[in-house]
Amino acid sequence: MARKRLPPNDPREWLNRARSNLTRAASPLPGAYLEDFCFDAQQAAEKAIKAVFMANGLAFP
Repeated sequence: MARKRLPPNDPREWLNRARSNLTRAASPLPGAYLEDFCFDAQQAAEKAIKAVFMANGLAFP
């Protein structure tokens, strides 16, 4: 089920995006490379960290 999109400056949108990447990382597809799942897991972590920075009014490098 698709989540409601929020503005890109809303930390909740970055958590939604992180959840999306984590869902893809946890759903192996036949024939897909392992490193593609690792990339999605890494992206999930990075987007979640960005959400924390934004929620606290900090610049994200």
